[in-house]
Amino acid sequence: MTPRWRGCLLEILETIVLTLLIFFVVQNFVAQPYQILQVSMEHTLEPGQYVLVDKLSPHFSDYKRGDVIVFEPPAGIQEDGQNIPFIKRVVAVGGDTVEVKDGTVWVNGAKLSEPYVFEGQSTDPITGQTVWKVPSGYLFVMGDHRQESQDSRAFGPIAKSTVIGRAWLRYWGGSFGFVQSARYDNVPASAP
Repeated sequence: MTPRWRGCLLEILETIVLTLLIFFVVQNFVAQPYQILQVSMEHTLEPGQYVLVDKLSPHFSDYKRGDVIVFEPPAGIQEDGQNIPFIKRVVAVGGDTVEVKDGTVWVNGAKLSEPYVFEGQSTDPITGQTVWKVPSGYLFVMGDHRQESQDSRAFGPIAKSTVIGRAWLRYWGGSFGFVQSARYDNVPASAP
């Protein structure tokens, strides 16, 4: 083998190793693709679509009410019999009080305006519990398709440490665009 061919092979090998290293860093620390496998976020996100999950910005900007997040479900909780990450909307953050009454969601005494909820479905309790106090370091999450969602109404608030990231870009499966966070401007800050 000539020195020219050895140099060419070495460059190809370096390119492959560098590409794999960049892919590993991006996938584990910056952004990760996630396929929607559940119906719990219909019609905001449809089964079969993909979202790009932002893993980097939560280190600089905490999760807030209205964000759509991907997280590892609590131990023993599965959706459709599968052990897969869940995707839900953050309804409340640490310190907030959530109440489900009269088919609607209230946070810190303010009724949420939720135009994204699946075709006007009401929000009903799942376990009979209707009021939750969200501890510091936790999030209260719900699916947009409330009658098909296994969420914090069933398993309570989730630890922030279980969150993989914030869904920010929807692609494939018929639509492309940013995943919109809801705005809950009427919700007062939690009591200290």
